[in-house]
Amino acid sequence: MTNYQSQEVKDNSPIPFRIGYGYDVHQLAVGEEFWLGGILVPHEKGAVGHSDADVLLHVICDALLGACNQRDIGFHFPDTDPKYKGVDSKLLLKDTVTIVRKCGYEIGNIDVTVCLERPKIKPIIPQMQEVIAAVMEVALDQVSIKATTTEKLGFVGAEDGVSAHCVALVYKA
Repeated sequence: MTNYQSQEVKDNSPIPFRIGYGYDVHQLAVGEEFWLGGILVPHEKGAVGHSDADVLLHVICDALLGACNQRDIGFHFPDTDPKYKGVDSKLLLKDTVTIVRKCGYEIGNIDVTVCLERPKIKPIIPQMQEVIAAVMEVALDQVSIKATTTEKLGFVGAEDGVSAHCVALVYKA
């Protein structure tokens, strides 16, 4: 599925690992499905996007791509390409992992924070970790997911949107 366009990256770093950071936001709207961490979450609002709008998986992709100096999710899976309309973001994550490995890296770990007022996702975090670990072909303890609110402040607090942050560590294979 990937539209893999690896940049030629000369990695002369004596450090055997790299760190990437990702940030993503999606609007929430009535009538949309709410996919989060590869799980369909029952809620009156869902995320709006070209794909399935899974903010958690998108932010992981961005952090992994950034760690390998491979630009971002929009570069590899553009929202102008009809083949990505409604696509399951687990497929995007799987292709991102392929890119990481083609660049000569393995995944050390990822650490995600989801900012969401409602629904409370604490009960489904273990299930999301299992899905993500399976897609990335890593151990469960390499996938950390945390959730927070914004104490009713901003677009997240007003329940107009969801955001997520992720850091990823990759190491030379």
